[in-house]
Amino acid sequence: MTIKIYGRPNSLNVQKVLWLAHELELSFEHILAGKEFGIVHTEAFLQLNPNGLIPVLQDEYTSIWESQIILRYLAEVYGKEKIWISHPQKRFQAEQWLDWYITSFLPQFSIIFYELVRTPHDKQRLDILPPIIETIEKQLLILEELLSKQPYISGQQFGIADIPLGLALHHWFNFDIQRKIHPHIEAWIQNIRERSSFKKVAYIL
Repeated sequence: MTIKIYGRPNSLNVQKVLWLAHELELSFEHILAGKEFGIVHTEAFLQLNPNGLIPVLQDEYTSIWESQIILRYLAEVYGKEKIWISHPQKRFQAEQWLDWYITSFLPQFSIIFYELVRTPHDKQRLDILPPIIETIEKQLLILEELLSKQPYISGQQFGIADIPLGLALHHWFNFDIQRKIHPHIEAWIQNIRERSSFKKVAYIL
């Protein structure tokens, strides 16, 4: 059975999964789903994900939802020769950044993303952004410190911990806002942007 990935291509959560699938050179079918593409409220889809949300990965007799879990699944099942980290301590040191992204970075970043990318220009609430930008800058100091010691968030090599933040910070550096300089993060994002698998998914809004 061919791997199936359900989701709309302009969703950051779907892009994470598509990026890793390309990174691992997997053969997969991308099924458009969500918002204008529908499908997510059908009985067949709800059998795959009872939450009616994307992305969903269907592989053999298994369906996996929640994008961060899908990344972990693909890395362990298909990436052991490429990006999966076999050493438990090193693996979890890397993967803790997946949760940091969800719990610390994303709540702030998502507000800016929806205001500057998803919201029509005349309805953007630019006045609410300064304190959010300030919070993100403080978070980026933590990431800058990490990347001063290693080339990737995942460690010495690219891994799944680089994917969610790679997509988010790609947009961060494209936003028309005042930013502080973080040389190690900027060097890292330039390397990320050069990856052919990243280029296949990251420029769709």
